[in-house]
Amino acid sequence: MEADGRKETPNERADRNWNELLQELRVMQTGVQILTGFLLTLPFQPTFAELDDYQRTVYLALVVTSVIATALIVAPVSVHRSLFRQQMKRHIVTLADRLTRVALAVLALVMTGASLLVFDVVVGRTEGIVVGASVLVVLAIVWVVLPEVLRRRQ
Repeated sequence: MEADGRKETPNERADRNWNELLQELRVMQTGVQILTGFLLTLPFQPTFAELDDYQRTVYLALVVTSVIATALIVAPVSVHRSLFRQQMKRHIVTLADRLTRVALAVLALVMTGASLLVFDVVVGRTEGIVVGASVLVVLAIVWVVLPEVLRRRQ
């Protein structure tokens, strides 16, 4: 019996953790794909040529960051495929967990930057920076602080 009251072997726990992680990755993947697709269509819009150097730099950084987020989200599946049937499930789950945590951090940067860019273009530079910083703070609270508060209460 484990500390959480479950009766499962280490292999059963690894399988359960892998399945839970895959569900989380599916949720993340959809959002990142939509955001990346949106970013990739922007240069083909007529008003894209009107962006200033700062906005183009932010845009290009967002494209690279979004592609990195996509790569990190897909990486656990690639690792699993490469190591399939090698009796390494627990190691795969641990690595996938770490990759997913990094992917969440990168995704937070993409969401922050996208908000910054949209507000910069539509309203102004100062508003873009304020909104971008606000989004980053909200994501840090919801994705980092709240889970840590729950962990400490446990």
